[in-house]
Amino acid sequence: MCDYSLHSVASRPARVGDKLASTRFSNSITRGFAAAGEPNVAVCLLPGTEIAFERDVEYEHGWGVFSKRKLKERVALFRQVDLNKPNVHHDALEFPNGQLVLVTQLCEGQHADVLQLPAAPRGEKEIQQPQQAELLIEPGV
Repeated sequence: MCDYSLHSVASRPARVGDKLASTRFSNSITRGFAAAGEPNVAVCLLPGTEIAFERDVEYEHGWGVFSKRKLKERVALFRQVDLNKPNVHHDALEFPNGQLVLVTQLCEGQHADVLQLPAAPRGEKEIQQPQQAELLIEPGV
């Protein structure tokens, strides 16, 4: 998924092995990921996508001279947060230490690789069968 603020930017889904760069798109007010060689195309990540940065992650926190912070982390899972709030940024990275950083807060020019995409859901029938089985197991509810 790409954040609502990137809807005016050309986009494509992430693929395993993509080389990403955090960037600010020229026709958007926000930042996101672009693939190497495609600086004007947003790469959209699915929740659960695992990425690895080549260096410790840097992000902007607040305003002012000392607004940049560095995490001692290089691996993250893509998440979406605050989905019940339609006009806020939803795209975030969750790091092993539990910290969440909005993608739009990432400093520009950081490079990462897509390591793994989330498991794709199986066919609709396969998903429904376990749910039906659970209903049959519950006695007298």
